[in-house]
Amino acid sequence: MITREEFPDEWMDGVGEDRDNGWSSPRKERTSLGEYSQLSLGDSDTSEPSAPDTAQLLPLMETKLYKRRWLVLFVFSAFAMSNAFMWLQYGIISNIFLRFYGIGTLAIDWLSMLFLLTYIPLFLPVTWVLKNRGVREVVVVAAAFNCIGAWIKTGTADPNMFAMTFFGQFVCSVATIYMGIPSRLASLWFGEQEVSTACSIAVLGTQLGIAIGFLLPPILVPNVDDVEELEYHIRIMFYISAGVATVIFILVVIVFQEKPEIPPSQAQVQARNIPPGEYSYTTSIMNLLRNKPFMLLVLSYGLNVGSFYSISTLLNRMIIEHYPGEEVNAGRIGLTIVVAGMAGSLICGIWLDRTKTYKQTTLAVYLFTLIGMLVYTFTLNLGHLWVVFLTGGALGFFMTGYLPLGFEFAVELTYPESEGTSSGLLNCSAQICGIIFTISQGKLIDRWGTFAGNIFLCIFLLIGAALTGLIKSDLRRQKANLQKAEVQPVSVSTSKATADLEGAVSPPEVLNERKF
Repeated sequence: MITREEFPDEWMDGVGEDRDNGWSSPRKERTSLGEYSQLSLGDSDTSEPSAPDTAQLLPLMETKLYKRRWLVLFVFSAFAMSNAFMWLQYGIISNIFLRFYGIGTLAIDWLSMLFLLTYIPLFLPVTWVLKNRGVREVVVVAAAFNCIGAWIKTGTADPNMFAMTFFGQFVCSVATIYMGIPSRLASLWFGEQEVSTACSIAVLGTQLGIAIGFLLPPILVPNVDDVEELEYHIRIMFYISAGVATVIFILVVIVFQEKPEIPPSQAQVQARNIPPGEYSYTTSIMNLLRNKPFMLLVLSYGLNVGSFYSISTLLNRMIIEHYPGEEVNAGRIGLTIVVAGMAGSLICGIWLDRTKTYKQTTLAVYLFTLIGMLVYTFTLNLGHLWVVFLTGGALGFFMTGYLPLGFEFAVELTYPESEGTSSGLLNCSAQICGIIFTISQGKLIDRWGTFAGNIFLCIFLLIGAALTGLIKSDLRRQKANLQKAEVQPVSVSTSKATADLEGAVSPPEVLNERKF
């Protein structure tokens, strides 16, 4: 039995104030989430209460959705599109650049893998900046690097300028520091009933850039024998991408805003109430590394997205091996994969907002990704391009549709830790797997053909599906948002306690009604 003496006198602060509003002043009665920062982020069945459980002591606060959130999301998606295009503009016409620069297949693959490698050492400092300096600074810096790298590449349409084009690609690759932002941006600006959809739209920007990267280069740079004509077409492609990157950089500087004045959800209310002194970047990283469900997700996410990176980089070689001279159709197949994935991302985001079935949806999409990869593998060599378009689209719907699912599931498993940190760890895992898979699958294709390379990916997708099934679902952000439903009846009890304080109701009884 809880007695009144077990609670400090400060519990009474604010009683009698704001009686008309039905809840006491947040300045005096609110309990800080920082007081619970030492709690474990492990499975929810531990004896200690999780942070969202203790956070229910916070009163219901005002939330608001701003129309500006859609403009901020659009600008971010446009920037992500531009950078993703930079990533793939070489790989999808790799056979043309191999001949133009006189280099080997591994060198041309590194123009794509460079984007994956650069992110890995930048992950830790960028997540620190993201937490301590904010989303705007990271996006502005990333857009600047994307723009500068694009202009460097405009002067590399020459067979002797491979070293410079590699440097320009490296500068563009620094802009990948934005990749951990979609879930953070969605949480900062969007309400609990639209946050997963917003995250999906943010990821759609990257997918749209990949789609354009598959579609435009084969059209802008035809496979012609005349070197001077080839130089002209390559230069046109580089100037177009540089012009777009410049416009987007200007938009980012003018439009992009850090966060709304009033938070959009109760989860963000609680996150904002963590005192700055209570946050430790090192402790946050260690908490995430000790969170077993999250670490299983990190591994499974890396295997899935790493497979997608490998397929995207090597798609031209896969198609050309079975369908010589079909560079344009290779780009169109890549476009089909990504456009189907964009539809999958959006549908999954809307589905999550309506059902909150994070683990079930993630596991189902993962299993369908494995099935799609198997079908694609066994039908690639049938000699019918329309079959490849069909199976590629089915594979893309689930494989790239999985991207926002991983981000959102991670936020649920790790709340109230920074979304940028959890997303960064997911991306870091994906980049490492992407590099390993691209190099390994490329060597398998060179030695034994595309079938062996694709079976290699199928094995790791099977492992990833099994790891996903082992994840224990602990939806911590949802618990925080459900505070809205729980605090309202508490407000009546608190008001009653205030009115009857002198004669009847004691603080322990009120705490019992709050399910302390």
